[in-house]
Amino acid sequence: MRGEDMPEFAIHRPATLLDAPALFDLRQRSILELAPRGMPAEDAGAWAAKLDFAGMERKLSDMEIWVAERDGKLVGWGAIRDHVLEGLYTAPEFAGKGVGAGLLMMLERLMRERGVRIISADASSNARDFYLRRGYRLAGPRTDNGAWPIAKHL
Repeated sequence: MRGEDMPEFAIHRPATLLDAPALFDLRQRSILELAPRGMPAEDAGAWAAKLDFAGMERKLSDMEIWVAERDGKLVGWGAIRDHVLEGLYTAPEFAGKGVGAGLLMMLERLMRERGVRIISADASSNARDFYLRRGYRLAGPRTDNGAWPIAKHL
């Protein structure tokens, strides 16, 4: 059986500043290619444009970012800060193959080990159902910027 229930093998490791170009590129591709499944393409383009390369470098110092690698290639990344899941991105060619699910499980485990009891996040329309299938619940109405507040009790 394939798909999100049977994750493909990935190695998880903390991101470094040297990963910034690959993280930035993967985020752009993920948003531009996957987000239009749940939102207008113009909205996806505006979302992708909110972060430039310097902003990606700032994220690396402001948040804890972990990457998923397969065969030495970056295939996903996720960011956490305190009790908040700040972002989770999968390379489009690995969408639906368990990369995001595996990375999310690893980040949740880290947060649980650190004493976090409730994870908060904002889900995009295209990712909302991904999170709901994994035990997250809607935590409020859709925001003005189109995000869905979600939370999960660990």
